[in-house]
Amino acid sequence: MFDWDDLRVFLAVARARRMAPAARTLGVDATTIGRRLTRLSDALGAELFESVGIEKRLTDRGQSLFRHAEAIESAALAAMGEVAGESRSLSGQVRLSVAEGFGTWVLAPALPAFHRTHPDIQLDVITASGFLNPSKREADMAVMLARPRSGKLVASKLGDYRLRLYASRAYLATHGRPERAEELKRHTLISYVPEFIYSPELDYLGEIGAGLEPKLRSSSINIQHRLVSGGAGIGMLPGFIGERDPDIVPLLVDEKEIRRSYWLVTHSDTRGLARIEAVADLLHRCTRQVD
Repeated sequence: MFDWDDLRVFLAVARARRMAPAARTLGVDATTIGRRLTRLSDALGAELFESVGIEKRLTDRGQSLFRHAEAIESAALAAMGEVAGESRSLSGQVRLSVAEGFGTWVLAPALPAFHRTHPDIQLDVITASGFLNPSKREADMAVMLARPRSGKLVASKLGDYRLRLYASRAYLATHGRPERAEELKRHTLISYVPEFIYSPELDYLGEIGAGLEPKLRSSSINIQHRLVSGGAGIGMLPGFIGERDPDIVPLLVDEKEIRRSYWLVTHSDTRGLARIEAVADLLHRCTRQVD
């Protein structure tokens, strides 16, 4: 019989695919992680990972164990919540993954009041490039741009938001105001770096017009906003950013407006916890103000 706690180590490495981040998540050193994985592999008589560079990839036997280990983890979380009363406790950690623009302009202004109301909830807001996946236990909750199609997840629509082309008054005074989408080819366009677009819903420049290529690119929507506001060119911004900046104006409003949606995604095993529901309520209230 293997040590049940070694499954927790196994899951952390399987999700992170590297030893160092798994060790940080568990609060132990990488040497301990390696020793525990070796012990588990020996106990089961199976190789669970193969090394590809610094990555740890699951073998076929590892994939099989991963499915069972997730089921065991889910049962353990449910038992802890029921016995310890976590399902009713407004305390504990919640890891929330959001897009940078949503986190900065929609969520952050509401966090001081939320903390005053729920001081015992430790809320970690993650805005890394790409959403963390609740299905892989990378996060407890995520605000995503599309409804996930797989995993033990519960998704609910938070609301829609619109995107428009914006430019600063200073830029338009110098370069002129485009009246048709075809005229955008003569302007400096600002958008995402293609290989760093982590969600297809962010690849919207092609919806504005064929053959449009940005001259200034960034993986950060906040940097794109600063470029537009500073007069560097024309960029597509969410309304909840563009409409708050008095130095920029929308362009081609009747012709080129794009709508997207925000989805709240949680793991099915944790959605009933009081702290998860408190954060979900916060997100629903925030999104009602999004345009």
